[in-house]
Amino acid sequence: MRLALGTVQFGLAYGIANQGGQTSRLEAGAILEHASACGIDMLDTAIAYGDSEQCLGEIGIQNWKVISKLPAMPADCTDVRGWVAESVQASMDRLGVEHLYGLLLHRPQQLLESQGEQLFRALEALKADGLVAKTGVSAYGVNELDALAPHYRFDLVQAPFNVLDQGLLSSGWMKRMAIEGTELHVRSLFLQGLLLMTPSARPQKFSRWADLWQEWDSWLRQSGLSPLQACTRYVLSFPEIAKAVTGVDNLVQLRQIVDAASGALPLMPPLTLRCDDPDLINPSRWHQL
Repeated sequence: MRLALGTVQFGLAYGIANQGGQTSRLEAGAILEHASACGIDMLDTAIAYGDSEQCLGEIGIQNWKVISKLPAMPADCTDVRGWVAESVQASMDRLGVEHLYGLLLHRPQQLLESQGEQLFRALEALKADGLVAKTGVSAYGVNELDALAPHYRFDLVQAPFNVLDQGLLSSGWMKRMAIEGTELHVRSLFLQGLLLMTPSARPQKFSRWADLWQEWDSWLRQSGLSPLQACTRYVLSFPEIAKAVTGVDNLVQLRQIVDAASGALPLMPPLTLRCDDPDLINPSRWHQL
């Protein structure tokens, strides 16, 4: 199963389409149980995801492959390796695991700052100690990858990718990572749920991209797919993508996503659906709209 379960909702009320708030412990346990039964074996979390790690540790995830992420390193940090080691150990303690499948930097641009090389060596030391299998970055776009590429190579990269945000594909980064042996995980399959909204439910501030939404609706009609099927099957149609990370608010959503993911993509989206406008494809900018 190439789906991985994102768990930010286990620690925070997250996503523009989220109406239920933070997922309860009981619901989170039911989600993990069903995900495992479906063949999903990887969890994606982060120290910055509220009490997500604590929640996962209380449920028990010893049989899962777990990826977590380091937050930004404090500006006044004088012992980089010590800070990394302590942060990761605290993370594993909360999760109740003895090692991580992956450890990513939530703010990878710090690798280009004065203590960047020390930070990278600290990650490599965790691999050498057997605490982490793969290290890498959680990138916000291909510009970050372009800036880091001359200096570093990563085992694992997570980045956004969906029917609108096709930067990994159009830039050549998807193919490049496959050639270099970098494991690629993608997130934002549904653009925080925006791609799943009906036209009437979509917030008015997104109406400036009316032509794009018409193109989207037209492609859905031609393909005969629901928005959920279209989003999941499009991403999974690329063999270079090892895992598609998707978060859910509840068990019903997980069942729907797993069902939607199985099946062919009868029609590739038109090139006119590609969007490079950061105001739309970068959710961190939506508050400015």
